[in-house]
Amino acid sequence: MTEHSSESHKNVPSRQRRRFAGISSRAYEHPADRSALVALRKLSGFDTVFKTLSGLLPERSLRLLFLSDSVRVSDAQFAHLNDMLRDACYILDLEKVPPMYVNQDPQPNAMCIGLDEPIIVVTTGLVELLDEEEMRAVIGHEVGHALSGHAVYRTILLFLTNIALKVAWIPLGNVAIMAIVTALREWFRKSELSADRAGLLVGQDLQASMRGLMKIAGGNHLHEMNVDAFLAQADEYEKGGDLRDSVLKILNLLPRSHPFTTVRAAELKKWSETRDYQRIMDGHYPRRDEDKDTSVTDSFRESAAHYADTVRTSKDPLMKLVGDIAGGAGDLGGKLRDKFTGQGGSSAGKGGAKDGSADSARREEPQNPDGPGTEPGSAGS
Repeated sequence: MTEHSSESHKNVPSRQRRRFAGISSRAYEHPADRSALVALRKLSGFDTVFKTLSGLLPERSLRLLFLSDSVRVSDAQFAHLNDMLRDACYILDLEKVPPMYVNQDPQPNAMCIGLDEPIIVVTTGLVELLDEEEMRAVIGHEVGHALSGHAVYRTILLFLTNIALKVAWIPLGNVAIMAIVTALREWFRKSELSADRAGLLVGQDLQASMRGLMKIAGGNHLHEMNVDAFLAQADEYEKGGDLRDSVLKILNLLPRSHPFTTVRAAELKKWSETRDYQRIMDGHYPRRDEDKDTSVTDSFRESAAHYADTVRTSKDPLMKLVGDIAGGAGDLGGKLRDKFTGQGGSSAGKGGAKDGSADSARREEPQNPDGPGTEPGSAGS
């Protein structure tokens, strides 16, 4: 890794971008990602224990592999990517610039790995797919991973996933490892949302971030795609179907390390419209030198509040049902039946009766002929 210097930042982009001096990764981290990381960092010796695994982890092997079989980004090779990397580190005030490699792979991908020092790797498929502004957001995304300390945990995840494949034949051995892998994947999906935010802070171009995600989903056919229509897919995905579809969504997501692309786009756009994002752009954000004073309790409370708000506002049938149950909605059996069968009729009526006699009378009435309506206690109300 190379230190910052005035010389290293001569080739800055023509469009002026804000710099966030001393910014803490807490400024852009997703609440669930942030609370998990704060808790891990507060555990005495946690990082030390993880780093003692370096003898088992293939980090040295990975570094040698990329050094010998990939192209290291520098002023002499992929100079435009090198300028973007240094600029991203300058904007997020990352003290050292991580080494970055371009790896021959037609699959568009990028990652930030490493225990002692992070390494950024981008594939040729990604370099060929994205334009300059889109690539700038991706590199900012990876620098965000480095600033948050995600590289350590991502390396552990890769290692454990590889181990799980090797011990799959051992009874129960794979179960224990996969339980850890599943938990790490859930955290890492949230960390991807954090890094998307970091990418936006670096690129400072929401449309470029949206275009990049669309290209990752649909290839280099921008003339055939539309941002609004792409975001509409995320909305349709979230609220469509019944409980059976909600279960299938969970099963589809479990083996993935990244959230679905349309969901990432919708989440990033939503965050870009928040007061938190505007405050960062105005220069008001948590500072790195305040990280030691971060409260684990406050972080968990914020995370819990985020999940509660997600349940309250979600359009997903399962989340709406959770909201109904939390709100004390009656006739749980009927709701489960309607949700799983996709009927979803307004069986409670507008009055939302709660006493037993009203429930009994309601069950004797025929199904509302007007079709689906808003259920009492619904998260969407």
